[in-house]
Amino acid sequence: MLLLALTAAADAPEAVYSAPAQHRLIEGVATDGATIWLSSVLDRTILVRRAGAVTNIAMPAGTLHPLGLAWDSRRNWLWVATDCPDLPGVAKCDSGALVALDRKGRLKAKLTAGPGFHPGDVSAAGGAVFVSDSLNGAVYRLNGGTLDPLIAPGVARSAQGTALTADGQHLVVADYGCGVATIDLKTKVRTLLPMADGKPLRGLDGLVRVGADYYAIHNGSSPGSLIRSRISGAQIEPTVVQRGTPLADPTQLALDGDRLLVVADAGWPAATKPDQPPRGANTLVAFRLP
Repeated sequence: MLLLALTAAADAPEAVYSAPAQHRLIEGVATDGATIWLSSVLDRTILVRRAGAVTNIAMPAGTLHPLGLAWDSRRNWLWVATDCPDLPGVAKCDSGALVALDRKGRLKAKLTAGPGFHPGDVSAAGGAVFVSDSLNGAVYRLNGGTLDPLIAPGVARSAQGTALTADGQHLVVADYGCGVATIDLKTKVRTLLPMADGKPLRGLDGLVRVGADYYAIHNGSSPGSLIRSRISGAQIEPTVVQRGTPLADPTQLALDGDRLLVVADAGWPAATKPDQPPRGANTLVAFRLP
């Protein structure tokens, strides 16, 4: 269980969108500042919200279930981590793929790291694209038409969100089991960042940088939390911004100007065990940044 002190109470989050009940599992979120994209996992759909209206884009033929999302402003593409999550009704697969869609949902790229590649999270910044594997801890960088391993499979445990540092020289990686680490993008050297007590900061999912701060979702224990961290030397210094309501089942987050968009109630419990109650109304909320 995460035992961190709460900061001063955050402003009450704003309800942004409640996905219709037929979209039972919402995982990823991305935005370009005007459009918000959400991944609906089970029905292989991208929900597109713009100017208060919502349309749906079906995932292209030959692609799998959408998970993490990232908007690439250089290419004007939406990157989607696709895979076959271990859920009732989802067919098994040997590997997933990182795919890119244009604004109309047309397939622009599809990349795999080979058999056993199971991507869950993706980030994009300044033309660089990074994708992580939640099953074997690997992290890859897009290099032309290939995926270049920054952390090889098996070195870590369950790679989740990634965020480029302000100088563009390092990648911050949240690993569910190993905690937070940085990767030197020139040498590929991985450095673990423990907390002040020497323990790893485990259980983080989505990750985004805002200035010198790194915001992440902690869903390794219940209730979920929004965490803000700073890197100080070889340590990570986290504080809890919000714990519990409305973060019933939080997963991913995205920077949207002066606010953070957070998938607050994804629906994983009901998707995993159909006898569980469905997710609530607070699918997507926004936290104002200080």
